[in-house]
Amino acid sequence: MSAQFLNGKVVAESVLFQVAEKVEQLKPSGVTPGLGTILVGDDGPSMSYVNKKIETCKDVGIASFHKHIPVNGTQADLMAAVESFNNNPEVDAYIIQHPVPQGFDFNEALMAMAPEKDADGFHPLNVGKLSISQKNDENLLIPCTPYGCLLMLKELNIDLVGKNAVVIGRSNIVGKPMAQLLLKESCTVTIVHSKTLNIKNICRNADILVAAIGKPEFVN
Repeated sequence: MSAQFLNGKVVAESVLFQVAEKVEQLKPSGVTPGLGTILVGDDGPSMSYVNKKIETCKDVGIASFHKHIPVNGTQADLMAAVESFNNNPEVDAYIIQHPVPQGFDFNEALMAMAPEKDADGFHPLNVGKLSISQKNDENLLIPCTPYGCLLMLKELNIDLVGKNAVVIGRSNIVGKPMAQLLLKESCTVTIVHSKTLNIKNICRNADILVAAIGKPEFVN
């Protein structure tokens, strides 16, 4: 079987359409979902990422709440923003854009988040729930990038059970949760990383190959 390339844009458009429909269905009850974003500093890619989230919220009818902490701000400012979103009933979930500039402690802020409002699924409680759950369902708060990869795989309409899946990368944000998702689809999962021997041979034997290292075209 030759490699198959998946069109993520088409999948994303389908997901956004479904989200917009669900938001519309909530209107008669007077409920508007709210997403918060916390951005620390002025990193270009991070600003672009957050701005895209705010724009997408508008497109699908979700209320958007944003807090920007300047690079010369303090950890106390970050913690205050977290506390504010924790206590705001209009904010159903929020993210702290990662990475944060030097001098700020992302992990301290993450630990202070209300786990049920952790849109990225990075809080240890949500990581634990993902690890021990028997299946992938909407009761889990799953990191967005690996979940998006799983949705693209499902677009192939193939049975994932028993497939040999290889994940390149072991980060907490993509690699590890990606492996957990595939494992719950009954794939046989191998994680390779910078210290793995014979990576090429392992990847050649994969039915499903996910590159989760942030380097385009690492796999040729």
